Amino acid sequence: MFRYAYGQIEREKAMQEQNKNLTFSGVISMANDTEIRKRPTIEVAFKDLTLTLTTKHKHLLRCVTGKLSPGRVSAVMGPSGAGKTTFLSALTGKATGCTMTGMVLVNGKMEPIQSYRKIIGFVPQDDIVHGNLTVEENLWFSARCRLSAELPKPEKVLVVERVIESLGLQAVRDSMVGTVEKRGISGGQRKRVNVGLEMVMEPSLLILDEPTSGLDSSSSLLLLRALRREALEGVNICMVVHQPSYTLFRMFDDLILLAKGGLTAYHGSAKKVEEYFAGLGITVPERVNPPDYFIDILEGIAKPKSGVNYKQLPVRWMLHNGYPVPMDMLQNTDGLGASSGENSAHGASEVGSETGSSAGDFWQDLNSNVKSGKDKLQHNVLKSGDLSERRSPGVYQQYRYFLGRVGKQRLREARAQAVDYLILLLAGICLGTLAKVNDETFGVLGYTYTVIAVSLLCKIAALRSFSLDKLHYWRERSSGMSSLAYFLAKDTIDHFSTIVKPLVYLSMFYFFNNPRSTVLDNYTVLICLVYCVTGIAYALAIFFEPGPAQLWSVLLPVVLTLIATRTEKDGVVSYVSNLCYTKWALEAFVISNAKRYYGVWLITRCGSLMESGYDLGHWYRCLILLVLTGIVSRVAAFFILITVHRK
Repeated sequence: MFRYAYGQIEREKAMQEQNKNLTFSGVISMANDTEIRKRPTIEVAFKDLTLTLTTKHKHLLRCVTGKLSPGRVSAVMGPSGAGKTTFLSALTGKATGCTMTGMVLVNGKMEPIQSYRKIIGFVPQDDIVHGNLTVEENLWFSARCRLSAELPKPEKVLVVERVIESLGLQAVRDSMVGTVEKRGISGGQRKRVNVGLEMVMEPSLLILDEPTSGLDSSSSLLLLRALRREALEGVNICMVVHQPSYTLFRMFDDLILLAKGGLTAYHGSAKKVEEYFAGLGITVPERVNPPDYFIDILEGIAKPKSGVNYKQLPVRWMLHNGYPVPMDMLQNTDGLGASSGENSAHGASEVGSETGSSAGDFWQDLNSNVKSGKDKLQHNVLKSGDLSERRSPGVYQQYRYFLGRVGKQRLREARAQAVDYLILLLAGICLGTLAKVNDETFGVLGYTYTVIAVSLLCKIAALRSFSLDKLHYWRERSSGMSSLAYFLAKDTIDHFSTIVKPLVYLSMFYFFNNPRSTVLDNYTVLICLVYCVTGIAYALAIFFEPGPAQLWSVLLPVVLTLIATRTEKDGVVSYVSNLCYTKWALEAFVISNAKRYYGVWLITRCGSLMESGYDLGHWYRCLILLVLTGIVSRVAAFFILITVHRK
């Protein structure tokens, strides 16, 4: 497969050398000769696109009109706070907590862009890459899960090798990406891997949020050349760029220049931007980079000699193209009335914010949260039909891919797993030594400590399964990967710990404590207990941030055990204790031990069990309740996983 892939790449390189000056149609014909698959084209047109914060009624974007065409690389530029990232989020349907007006047309039709998400790539601003996988493993996993299921494996290998070759990652393909704690590849290489995760799925529309930030000029040039090659195959590329060099700026086909407030100052060919601003009396000084000068103009740092106010530029652009101008913006065409109108509007907004009641703010925030939840439910649960015509791998196939990835990650985290086992060994030694079996209580004290210790240690370890991968999951889910496959793969790998950890703890506790119950009985109860608390830990890790999740994991076993072992029980406490998993586990331990007492101990056994509210016939019921709690908590955790997202 690799011989086939590199043979194809060398053939393409040779043809590119022979046809350096080909037009777009010539490159397409060359692609047809080399049997490169044609991708469906996506054209995105937007008209009067406006985004308003629901709570503060502040415009993030306003009256943005334009079009993103296939086969072209569009750059979105502007000063900080101009709404560049918000613009990309609005195009991809990821803007939540906002009221969006206007139209977004996909291929000239009013269709939700989420219906095309299988062929849309979105590169976030942060480098969300798995640090404990190599560069090739990250790219290969993304390609297997997101490319068409009908595509043969050699072709998938060819796609990955093309991306590695074009992004210049050959030297680090087998290197770990690395994390904050563990050093891996360089920051520039990590940024290119972040882009490569979307390139390997052969998108028709590729959205990039500041892909060149933090890169040097040579790395930025290498990345943009790779994106230009993607555009030659008909891919629609739009990217946010900060301070590009003049060499990079000349490689863009279109330019979207946003002013503060999310207003358009220019949208058209990048080669004609200087001509347009020259018509307004704004000429770029000699030996000054044009994009830097235009951003300084929109920021208000540079003052043009023509006297044009930077606040007038969006209105000038609307009038130049014949777009309708809102009434409150027309005052910016008059330089004298701009400042007074702005000051009066600013004063009115301040007065309104000061006079607003706290109750009104509360209900406004509540309505905003309800509407935001409704939008998330509509986007995440009630999915619209798929219009991308790409059949990606099913849930079972993705489950296999996730299983292999999670297995590799667990093996590379063997040191953390070894520490967990060592702590369990020490806990078994300490608790087995301190809590000797008392024949009158059937070892209740030792089993109470066991329930608390095993619950606490297993919960803390299970939190790592989901709390550390939330950003990765959100990115993969938004690209169309299966949440069920992701959850089941994590849970399947954790079953190894569910089986081994009770053995590790029991090997020391049983030796030093020496209860009358058999090893098999204690091991069975511990397996059910670990399975139960692991499911609860999943729900805590997904719903809470890491700090509160750890706090709840520590408090729950202690508080529930205190409730379950309270001797004086009124109606409410008795009812609550019957719902605590700690009571079921403790009762199962005590019953398994009490069954081994015969003869004269029968009277003591019956009295002690009746005093605690235990019954010899409830052993299987306690185990079933523990397992059912683990299943229900896993179902709840999965429901939280697909409904609760980052704000």
